[in-house]
Amino acid sequence: MIDKEVIILNLYTILLMIFSYLYGSIPFALVIGKLFYGVDVRNYGSHNLGGTNTGRVLGAKAGLACIILDIAKCFVCVTLTRLVGRYVAMPDFSIYLSAICCVLGHCFPIFANFKGGKAVSVMFGYVLGIHFWAFAIVGLVFLGVLKLTKYVSLASIIGVITLVAITPLFNFGIIGGLCNVFIALLLIYRHRANIVRLKNHTESKIKWM
Repeated sequence: MIDKEVIILNLYTILLMIFSYLYGSIPFALVIGKLFYGVDVRNYGSHNLGGTNTGRVLGAKAGLACIILDIAKCFVCVTLTRLVGRYVAMPDFSIYLSAICCVLGHCFPIFANFKGGKAVSVMFGYVLGIHFWAFAIVGLVFLGVLKLTKYVSLASIIGVITLVAITPLFNFGIIGGLCNVFIALLLIYRHRANIVRLKNHTESKIKWM
């Protein structure tokens, strides 16, 4: 016979996973573009619902706003799951399930025909919500590569690889480590077209750094 308490704990985890996916699915690039500029960013630039394309199409302020809101997605989901876990004894890995669902929501949003961003901003929100110093290291690597190469895509890929590399240095645990690998593989996969352009030396460079 299944313990009623186990069912309740699993229900909390499932509800947080659903919330994380739905919150991650909010296409802030689309909302900002249509609400404040009357523009659908999917029709311009790289056609991607992310901060970089939003900035390219609508300007730096819109791009920065989109990046901040996207970072907040996973940070909020991770933090909320941690807070709920203080009052309800959910499994320790619930926080990582929420993070994965948020990332999937961002990449494959139900509110935008399952065509979303490339997981860069939400990856940073996730790491910030888990370990500040891991976030600082990944952020510094990202900014350093961006400064040297001017390629956002390359900086993002090397940044997430750095996250996987430093996983043993922080208290992610086995499930957290697997979560990091999953996010890294998904981010790299989402950048497959950028990787081709990098190889062909046709990838766009930023001009503001």
